[in-house]
Amino acid sequence: MDSNDDNGGNPESPPGPPAAPTPGIAGLSFPYQVVAAVALAVVGLLAVGHVAMVFLHVAPQNTVSKEYSEQVGDWIYPEFEQNWKLFAPNPLQQNIAVEVRADVNTADGARETTGWINLTADDAEAIRGNPFPSHVDQNELRRGWDFYVNSHDDKARPNGLRGQLSESYIRRIVMLRLESYDLGGPVERIQLRSAARVVQAPPWSGEKTNTKPGYRVFPWWTVTPDDLSEGVRNDGSPGDGPRADSRTEARG
Repeated sequence: MDSNDDNGGNPESPPGPPAAPTPGIAGLSFPYQVVAAVALAVVGLLAVGHVAMVFLHVAPQNTVSKEYSEQVGDWIYPEFEQNWKLFAPNPLQQNIAVEVRADVNTADGARETTGWINLTADDAEAIRGNPFPSHVDQNELRRGWDFYVNSHDDKARPNGLRGQLSESYIRRIVMLRLESYDLGGPVERIQLRSAARVVQAPPWSGEKTNTKPGYRVFPWWTVTPDDLSEGVRNDGSPGDGPRADSRTEARG
């Protein structure tokens, strides 16, 4: 007889594998389960709300989108304007240049008005031939101007808080750019205009395009301390900007 019979019983079974932990939230203690459930609910509500806001933004105008247009705009445009389309890109058909002129208080107490200064041309000059152009040269003025124009009506009146914010933003950009010019004195007032030129058709198309610029002139603004970014002196002498050497004279 074998040893099992001699011992009078069956041998002990080997210990089984340890029980697998309970997956998911169920494996947490009760307080952590409550916290995880609340967090998931908040994330879910935010996701649903975001999808609803985006849908109302891109959908054709309807009663709901008109009623809550301000709230939808505040959600979609929290800080800077976004320019995108749902189904197709929006290719540029015009070259738009931002130009400024200034009323300057000269050293002899007179006031002179500068010629129009093409700020967009300054950016283009800095970008052209540069394999790694800065985002400031590529986007700051261009996006700031889009933000300003799209938040004002045809009479240059701001559309609510976004319009006021865009105006403050573009004024700071312009005064920062003028710091690199020798204007002959502090700037008292500035005036902006846009010069829009239709993009010329390629030679092979045979299409004739009128590339004569069309101007949109905006009202004069009196310069205030709020228009000066940190470090901008507004004393009429060229600053220490990266392109100051090429902007020594702007009067005309």
